[in-house]
Amino acid sequence: QVQLVESGGGLVQAGGSLRLSCAASGRTFSGWRMGWFRQAPGKDRTFVAAIRWFGGSTNYADSVKGRFTISRDNAKNTVYLRMDSLKPEDTAVYYCAADGQPSSNSYYAPANYDYWGQGTQVTVSS
Repeated sequence: QVQLVESGGGLVQAGGSLRLSCAASGRTFSGWRMGWFRQAPGKDRTFVAAIRWFGGSTNYADSVKGRFTISRDNAKNTVYLRMDSLKPEDTAVYYCAADGQPSSNSYYAPANYDYWGQGTQVTVSS
């Protein structure tokens, strides 16, 4: 059974940084894509960043390019999201997700991901 467990959320002032972690377990993820999504109150869940376990290719939403960095540690089966220069509009619940059959352009759609974590709250104060 695949499990994704996020951690690292919290309250931070605008301009600050946080690092989210997603510990993955239950299978080998070498051919998978891992993604981070976020959902603000009353809004849809939207794509933030994604990374392929094999090769490490990454994708980012335009709104976070240059500020957020996704990475993975194969030995720990953990994916990270480093968030710098945080803005109040980054406030949301952040979710980790896993896609077992990734294709070139499938990284941005939540429906393409098979497993989800429980989410971790990130609040950025102004």
